[in-house]
Amino acid sequence: METLQLDTVWDLISEKLQRWIEASIKHLPNIAVAIIIAIAFGVLAKIAGNLSQRVLSRTFDSKQIVGLLTSIIRVAIATAGVFIALDFVGLRGTVTSLLAGAGIAGLAIGFAFQDITENLIAGIAMGIRKPFQIGDVIEANGVFGNVEAINLRNTHVMTFFGQREIIPNKILFRNILTNYSVNGKRRIEVPVGISYADDPQQAAEVLTNAINDLDFVIDKHDTGVWAESFGDSSINLLVWFWIDYPGEPGFMVARHQAIVTIQRALTEADILIPFPIRTLDFGAKGGESLSAMLNQHAARQQKQERDTQKPAEADKAAQRNQFQQKNSEPDES
Repeated sequence: METLQLDTVWDLISEKLQRWIEASIKHLPNIAVAIIIAIAFGVLAKIAGNLSQRVLSRTFDSKQIVGLLTSIIRVAIATAGVFIALDFVGLRGTVTSLLAGAGIAGLAIGFAFQDITENLIAGIAMGIRKPFQIGDVIEANGVFGNVEAINLRNTHVMTFFGQREIIPNKILFRNILTNYSVNGKRRIEVPVGISYADDPQQAAEVLTNAINDLDFVIDKHDTGVWAESFGDSSINLLVWFWIDYPGEPGFMVARHQAIVTIQRALTEADILIPFPIRTLDFGAKGGESLSAMLNQHAARQQKQERDTQKPAEADKAAQRNQFQQKNSEPDES
């Protein structure tokens, strides 16, 4: 009985193995073709990766972005080859399961690392749009300085105060960004005031000629001096001119030399740069100066003193009269 059962089990195993062997032999050509397809896609992925790296290196300044995109291209081509090979063998259900699992895993990773993913996508987008490059002077989100490095997640900026600021790429991608280097020039504005006794048109001509005499000023036809407003003690003018930027002598030096030139030019033309003047008015309805108020107060004080002294002097005179009358009466004794 036991021998019969063992024979039955062995027959079933043998039958199953025979079917597998027959199926393997039957699918052997397909397996060979699938292996060839996988190898071919692997070679294709390597070639495409090298070509894309050369092309992307000319497009992107960041080596990290180039490496990431190159790796994505290689993995995508190799994965496509594996899926085609599995489908060729007849494992279409396995391919569907792998794709579904990859989608679920990608969705979970996206939610778990949302901030990192957002910065990564922003870095790739900025690498394509190129709003700035390494060495540019930018201002964004309160940070003003030179771009030192552009990475996948953040950008390094060296401020003019000597601090290195690391800005997430999503902030640069979302907010307003000012690139001072893209045009190759920059306008400098210097406010200055002249007295009301001087002619604004004459001051404008004097300042325009003085500024245009500076060597670093470019686009001299755009140099302008404009009357901006009426100040408390002066007519406010706005002087502007253009310089190469970034370049020599630099923004701070150019502005310093411009202010010195403006002061000297106005002094030589006998045009006054007034300091703040204050006039104090103590009248309730206005129109009364401090000296007039002090004189009125002194006059009132003197009048009060005189009015106070008159009764005292009258009392003293009455006392003297009484004393004299007593001394002039005859002694009855």
